[in-house]
Amino acid sequence: MEAFKIIYTVLGGLGIFFYGMKNMSEGLQSVAGDVVKSAINTITKNRISAILVGTIVTIVVQSSSVTTVMVVGFVNAGLMNLTQAIGVIFGANIGTTITGWIISIKIGKYGLLLIGMGIFPLLFGKSTKVRQIGRILFSVGMIFFGLDIMSDAFKPLRAMPEFLDMISYFSAQNYFSYFACIVVGCILTIVIQSSSAMLGITMAMATSGVIEFHTAAALVLGENIGTTITALLASVGANVTAKRAARAHAIFNALGVLAVFSFFPYYVEFIDWVVPGSANFRSTTGEFDNIAVHIATGHTIFNVTATILFIPFLGTLAKLVTKITPDYGRKEQHHLVMLSDPSTMVPATALAQADLEINKMKDILRRLYALADELFITGSKKSQADIIIKAKDYESITDNIQKEVTVYTVKLMESPLSAKESIHARGILKEVDELESIADYIEKLICYSERTSIDKMLKGDTREDFTNFYQAVKSFYETTIKEIDTSSIDLSVTLRKSEQLRLSAENMRSKHLERISNGEFDALTALTYSDMIVALRKIRSHTQNVAQAYS
Repeated sequence: MEAFKIIYTVLGGLGIFFYGMKNMSEGLQSVAGDVVKSAINTITKNRISAILVGTIVTIVVQSSSVTTVMVVGFVNAGLMNLTQAIGVIFGANIGTTITGWIISIKIGKYGLLLIGMGIFPLLFGKSTKVRQIGRILFSVGMIFFGLDIMSDAFKPLRAMPEFLDMISYFSAQNYFSYFACIVVGCILTIVIQSSSAMLGITMAMATSGVIEFHTAAALVLGENIGTTITALLASVGANVTAKRAARAHAIFNALGVLAVFSFFPYYVEFIDWVVPGSANFRSTTGEFDNIAVHIATGHTIFNVTATILFIPFLGTLAKLVTKITPDYGRKEQHHLVMLSDPSTMVPATALAQADLEINKMKDILRRLYALADELFITGSKKSQADIIIKAKDYESITDNIQKEVTVYTVKLMESPLSAKESIHARGILKEVDELESIADYIEKLICYSERTSIDKMLKGDTREDFTNFYQAVKSFYETTIKEIDTSSIDLSVTLRKSEQLRLSAENMRSKHLERISNGEFDALTALTYSDMIVALRKIRSHTQNVAQAYS
């Protein structure tokens, strides 16, 4: 009966702890979503910046698993290279140590107070920000309340001979026991799918005196290996680079644990030396008050030291995973590959991923314009047929991107989003639709050349008018996209330029009708030229809509 009571009390405390962690993560994401997005956008080939991004994102989302799954998704979509991904994963290992410090704070008895302080702004706050701050307070209270329940539930185990006999296999001061603890920590983390939860359970058991510090430290090392399974599962079905990123995470953590395991007793002694007070000192309340700080310190020292030591070998690790995960020459897809339901992702990172995918779409449009330049302006060694085939291929890719980003974003909008994130999501839907329309009309412009000879259609003043208008529309598009990318767009100026182009098109149409009446063009040539001008007018209109969607 006593054992049953312990089990359901621990499960109840774990449930409250899980709920608090989930809500705190969501609240932090909502309050600091812009920080996450800015961090992701600043990733460069510099390994230090990638590590900083991983650290910041993990601190905000309070889950290294979420960060690593996000990284696998970015790599799979072709939005991050392997070296950047490994750097972010290194940073995630540092960022996750913050969770240990939050849990180690001895304010379990104030958990209910924090819940009371948080519930009122959560329910009655007038602004979203106030409600989210209330949610964070409420969630932190739930975390400490859950830990307090688990800690109290474990206390009777100290007086149970059966449990003490079983735990003796793991509490002995020898390498067999250390190894057994690492394996148990790894397996339990894989089962629970949360290293933060396992860290909480480990601290609860340690503070109640069920396990000693060296046992807890070995369990934490195992948890560092177990947490890599999430990214490995996320990489199933992903492209080869995403698989390499997930395996790099597993190898990095496993090698770090193996290194510490080789001198584990000295590692434990070093932490005991760094942190004031004995880890296994029992206070007058019967609890081991110092041990939680020792565990958090050990967790931090392990992850920070492993990252610092591995930084010079980041390139070597990338080469290793490339060698053990060969690319068998499968053609990568030119569109977004979603690894999971976007409603389960961090909204800020999901929106950032959609933005980066739109950037790929803009690159395709740049290539379409280059084909049009070759056909109408500069001339090309390629045959007209080859240019048309390539244009149709690019247009098909933009169709895929538009379809998948739309599905992705609509699914994301089913999740709770802040007002700013909702506006951003709607802007993405509008922007991707307009960019796809621009691609359609550039492709049509190129394909119209099949109807009749370009030299026959574009001659004299007609060529000059067409060339000037084409370059003006192209310049309008390129300037608008550049201003959007640099956040320097002035919508009133953009609308004024768009109106000037519309009037230019009307003037060209009038001149074209005059030429037709003078018999300068046959029916098919006249119709083709007219359709080409209409296509350029549509590109102008959709470019204006892109600017409005961004604004």
